[in-house]
Amino acid sequence: MDQQIIINRNKDLIYGNEDLEFLFEYNKFPCFMGCVDTDFKNDLFFDMRWFISKKSGMIQLNPLLPLDLVYQKSHFSGTIGETWDNHHEDFSKFINKYSPKKVLEIGGFHEILANKCFKHFKCEWTIIDPSVNFENNSNIKKIKGFFDENFVVNDDYDTIIHSHLIEHVYDINIFLNTISNILKEKAKIIFSVPDLKKMLKNKSTNVLNFEHTYYISEDFLDFLLAKHKFITIEKHKYTKNNSIFYCVEKTKKALKHKLKENLYKINKNLFLKSINKNINEIKKINSKINKSNSNIYLFGAHIFSQNLINNGLDVSKIKFILDNDHRKQNKRLYGSNLIVKSPSILKEEESPIVILKTGVYNTEIKQKILTEINSKTKFLE
Repeated sequence: MDQQIIINRNKDLIYGNEDLEFLFEYNKFPCFMGCVDTDFKNDLFFDMRWFISKKSGMIQLNPLLPLDLVYQKSHFSGTIGETWDNHHEDFSKFINKYSPKKVLEIGGFHEILANKCFKHFKCEWTIIDPSVNFENNSNIKKIKGFFDENFVVNDDYDTIIHSHLIEHVYDINIFLNTISNILKEKAKIIFSVPDLKKMLKNKSTNVLNFEHTYYISEDFLDFLLAKHKFITIEKHKYTKNNSIFYCVEKTKKALKHKLKENLYKINKNLFLKSINKNINEIKKINSKINKSNSNIYLFGAHIFSQNLINNGLDVSKIKFILDNDHRKQNKRLYGSNLIVKSPSILKEEESPIVILKTGVYNTEIKQKILTEINSKTKFLE
């Protein structure tokens, strides 16, 4: 890849210091975490390098890849499955408690959350997203584009809403400052964010990547919200998919919020332990599948599988990747030669083995396969 198109991030996102210490590098990682119908030779790879600030303990990626490469097309994250449907429903109920009248939703071009909310309350709802579909719900106003510091506000919004978005923003300070400048005092941001600390403790393989470019744990998020003039009204730990629901309110001035001590040591150890644990688990999986005569499948046409493959999973033993999203099926997982199929192909198998390492989604996926497709399926988790 042309070195000139990458984006350097040499300063700590919390304090702005140039004190980043190298932690770990994933060599030649796929630049896109979706599925494609193009040839493997067209796939692009880049070294994913992680650093930590010695002062703040913030883990962050450097350098970054261009947004149009990382998000070259939708990979439909957060749109399939009971776990996500429950999240959107419960988050809409959380939003309903604060009776918004005029909403700006950042992202959410699928309109799932908006339509969930409309079942509980009525309000004016605008979505800004580069991929909005103007043919969908006529009750929603749409703005095609990115929300950034150049966004021109034409409405007086009392609430800004986003779901699993803030961890994707490249510069969280610019993002929060832009929202702070838009909103009047007492206006709110209501949002859902992944609980990255819990996910990292659980050794999830989707915590940090080319999309999640910094470790926005609860510690750092609370600090940055206070810095940009927001006071937390309510915070709800949503354990069903490891999320945190926030409702914060705009105040007149920045608030004091001190970071915990020793986050450098705590986060460094947590991050490196998670990586080492996953590498060791992959070695155990390789040993098991190399001794097996059954057909081997890998579940999840997404970052979960790309991470496993990059860390040494023996793909020569894998017949197909399985995924419930029909929009991914019969395509190829970017960065690999593996084709995606519906889990229904397990129905005719005698004793298939499925490698399943999808974090909080494991239980839902496993139950559906065992009860609806093939009860003799064995899982390597």
